[in-house]
Amino acid sequence: MVTRGGLIVAGGERSWREEGEDMTTATAVSQKTQDTITMNDGTRIYYKDWGAGPPVVFSHGWPLSADAWEDQMVFLGSHGYRCIAHDRRGHGRSGQPWNGNDMDTYADDLATLVQALDLKNAVHVGHSTGGGEVARYIGRHGTKRVAKAVLIGAVPPLMLKTAANPGGTPLETFDAMRAGVLADRAQFFRDLSIPFYGANRPGAKVSQGVRDVFFLQSMQAGFKAAVDCIKAFSETDFTEDLKRIDVPTLILHGDDDQIVPIGASALLSAKLVKSSTLKVYPGFPHGMCTVDKDQINSDLLAFLKA
Repeated sequence: MVTRGGLIVAGGERSWREEGEDMTTATAVSQKTQDTITMNDGTRIYYKDWGAGPPVVFSHGWPLSADAWEDQMVFLGSHGYRCIAHDRRGHGRSGQPWNGNDMDTYADDLATLVQALDLKNAVHVGHSTGGGEVARYIGRHGTKRVAKAVLIGAVPPLMLKTAANPGGTPLETFDAMRAGVLADRAQFFRDLSIPFYGANRPGAKVSQGVRDVFFLQSMQAGFKAAVDCIKAFSETDFTEDLKRIDVPTLILHGDDDQIVPIGASALLSAKLVKSSTLKVYPGFPHGMCTVDKDQINSDLLAFLKA
């Protein structure tokens, strides 16, 4: 491998590394192909890149993949935007390493993707765990390449109940999730799709097909990553990351979110992000990007155009 003018050149491929940008050895790019980037630790990150225009980068929730964003990507791609979504390490079609299933590494992988594709003035959209990834990415790498941010049903500032965060979810709940995944992850994911989309509510709009797709995406996640990511999304404190966000930020949350309760998430995040706008949807579930996609897509487009 040789370095030429801030670019890492490996195996005949060119990958991007701008001077002055924070990069760790584990996440520096070694190879880039049409739909994967291989990190120096050997982990391949799969991504899809649809459309042309200003870039919008999507970070998905646990235990899903980039496919969870296709309703938004097709819509925004049809309205003149370039839509990029990646499978987080350990999820979907990306590599399944034993190590690195933590929020710092997720954020560094995202930074590597952004630099490899040379994205500038991008809008970063994160759902659930992906919202934490976006916050940590900005906290670690700044907003040099970021124009705006969107947090949807996102886990920040901290899901876990602590003395300083009394409105959070008790550790026992997350321990039970880990136990459920370890005991029978297939059945656990089938059951999780019920509260995820609000299928247990009167008048629920979710189809069996949507729940089946949730199961299929969930089972693509590596077993180790599926377990480790529970700690990453529940115990990571994003308070300082949110304070570092200095770009316009849209925070969207359903007030009937049974996965990430709004009181300990969006309502607090909106107070920590200086340039934020909070929009609360009455009765919407955690999986509102799918079952309420028309509303979410409309609000995303309005925010991108603003």
